[in-house]
Amino acid sequence: MKIQNPVLPGFNADPSMIRVDDTYYIANSTFEWFPGVRLHESKDMVHWNLLPSPLSTTTLLDMVGNPASGGIWAPDLSYADGKFWLIYTDVKITDGPFKDMTNYLTTATDIRGPWTDPIKVNGVGFDASLFHDDDGRKYLVQQTWDHREYHHPFDGITLTEFDTDTMQLKPETARNLYNGTDVKLVEGPHLYKINGYYYLFAAQGGTVFTHQEVVARSKTLDKLSFESEPDGPFITNMDTPDFYLQKQGHGALVNTPGGEWYYASLVSRPWNHKNESAYDPRGWSTLGRETSIQKVEWDDAGWPRVVGGHGGQVEVEAPKDAILTKAPKDHSQHDEFDKSELDLNWNTLRQPFTKKLGTVGNGELKLVGNQSLSSTFDVSFLARRWQAFNFDAETKVKFDPYTYQQMAGLANFYNDKHYSSIFITWDEKKGHVIEVAQNDNNNYTSYLKDDAIAIPEGTDYVWFRTKVRKQSYTYEYSFDGKKWETVPVELDAAILSDDYVLQTSGGFFTGAFVGLYAVDYAGYGQVATFDHFDYQELPDNVTSESKLVSES
Repeated sequence: MKIQNPVLPGFNADPSMIRVDDTYYIANSTFEWFPGVRLHESKDMVHWNLLPSPLSTTTLLDMVGNPASGGIWAPDLSYADGKFWLIYTDVKITDGPFKDMTNYLTTATDIRGPWTDPIKVNGVGFDASLFHDDDGRKYLVQQTWDHREYHHPFDGITLTEFDTDTMQLKPETARNLYNGTDVKLVEGPHLYKINGYYYLFAAQGGTVFTHQEVVARSKTLDKLSFESEPDGPFITNMDTPDFYLQKQGHGALVNTPGGEWYYASLVSRPWNHKNESAYDPRGWSTLGRETSIQKVEWDDAGWPRVVGGHGGQVEVEAPKDAILTKAPKDHSQHDEFDKSELDLNWNTLRQPFTKKLGTVGNGELKLVGNQSLSSTFDVSFLARRWQAFNFDAETKVKFDPYTYQQMAGLANFYNDKHYSSIFITWDEKKGHVIEVAQNDNNNYTSYLKDDAIAIPEGTDYVWFRTKVRKQSYTYEYSFDGKKWETVPVELDAAILSDDYVLQTSGGFFTGAFVGLYAVDYAGYGQVATFDHFDYQELPDNVTSESKLVSES
């Protein structure tokens, strides 16, 4: 049995992987998307099932107004003392000299919850993790942020003892364990004790094509006592530009019941346009930062090494003691909205799905028109990740706008500055019309304008479909669900990629989504009714301009 990377396709960044008995769990970042922290479980590391997210209430997570790519950064999942421990960071500022944030702790005896009310831990730095030492003591390990312009903003990895009696940190115990290497930007720390050594795994180089993971170790937890792994880094694709997998790093180590070792990290699969060099730009990562798993072996000096070299492998041998896990063959989704609870694949922006945004059940999704897709506050948008390069997504919607300030339809979305949609709206001359528009770094373009498609009088529902084909995508409409018309607008998928957004923003950490929305920024709350949603993944069909699938 083989692990096929990425094991969690689509936006599943910053994996924190653990094992409890014979079951593996992965927690991933969710940033501004609600609910917070994405969880998967498996018994074979090959097939993974999505679990309910732990941060599903505003008591645990309040992100209204958070900037794009703020919110949940690099959660840390651990298991000790008969319960799961989850450390998570809510980041309120992504650009500029400051990174105002709060680190929280919540626990649960069952991975499916309930999770305890959050305990505020600190705000020293993001990417915090909890280390449970074998003597019963616990420590918070975290990146440390320095706003001073004459210092490097990434001020090493700080260790602070955690008092389990008070459930608070002991600030007086804080000390810098490790400053990283000259690559800088050291973050994402996880600490392990193995064979008498403390091993610190940390990311460096920024979560771009220079990304890497380094390992350091020490016999103690004394200040600056950690030495870097020789012949490192532990994993990187900085020097493997032709490899299918890129950006690997920032992850967690786990061992199997049989004594094998594996490392889960974020990864991206960039692609290029036909007229571009495959090296500069190295590519566009529309599926965001995904999760890969690599096998680890230990050398004679006791240092961990990635099997196959530090570039990793696409196919990895599964654990010898793996227990076959049943899971869906792909991530296709069909939703008739029959249930009063949302499917686990659905996400909302910054807040839970409540009556303020809409209702679901009895075969209908009703979305209350709220603010635009450019807002960071009340947005009625129900969306799911792009998890394949090629897919079709379709819906059927009823909407009765009476002003151009009202619109409802199907959207492809990266963040509040980068998205597009096909939608029903109002035109003063034609009445109900269909328009296609794109927001490209806040440059908004209506493609049809005076040629907006008039909806025949008496039409109840309109069908919308988007066809995503890796480098580009289109929109279609139908008035009967049988005869489809393509809107003559082909959009560049690169605009919905991490790498494109990075050109103008520090918040480029998520990935593309597709979903359903309703806007009424006039403030009258006009409701859109959706009959169903269908997302069907199609074969990848690697093309000549794609990255080659090979091993490093």
